[in-house]
Amino acid sequence: MASEWDWKSGEGLIGIDDPAEVDAAFERGEGHLGTAVIGLAFQCSLEEASPRIVKALRLPDVGQRGFAFTAAGHAARLNGELTPELYAALRAEGPGGVAEHPIRDTLGYVPFRKLPPWFKRRWVLVTVRDKLEGWWLRSEEAFSDAWKALRGRRP
Repeated sequence: MASEWDWKSGEGLIGIDDPAEVDAAFERGEGHLGTAVIGLAFQCSLEEASPRIVKALRLPDVGQRGFAFTAAGHAARLNGELTPELYAALRAEGPGGVAEHPIRDTLGYVPFRKLPPWFKRRWVLVTVRDKLEGWWLRSEEAFSDAWKALRGRRP
C-alpha cells in the first residue's frame, strides 16, 4: 500500500494507516508529515497516532505544524479523549494561535470529567464568555430595534 503514499506531493497521505511508515518518514525528513499525522488520527488508534502527532507539533514548517494541530483536534473529536502528551502540547501552545481550534474541539468533544484541570478551567471560561457574548448580542439587537421603533414614531 506504500505506493499510494507520495511524500513529495502529499498525495494519498490522508489515508495513511502505518505508524512505522510515518516514523520512517520523520527519520528521512520528508515533507507533508502534518498531512500524514491527520491520516493517522483518522486511521489508527489514539495510542498509535498520539506520539507522531506530538512529534509533528514540533515541526519547523509552520504549515505542517498547523496540520498537526488539526490532527490533534480530529483525535479529540474521534476518540472523545486525548493522551496526556497531547493535552500538554495543546496547553503549551495555548489558545489564540494555531491551537485555538484543537483546544475548542477538545472542550467540545471530550467529556468534562475526562479533562485535565487546565482544560476544565478553560471550559468554564469559554462557556461563561460565550454565554455573556450571546446575551450581549441579543440585548444589543433588542436595544437597536427599540431605538429604530422610537425614531420611526417621531415627527
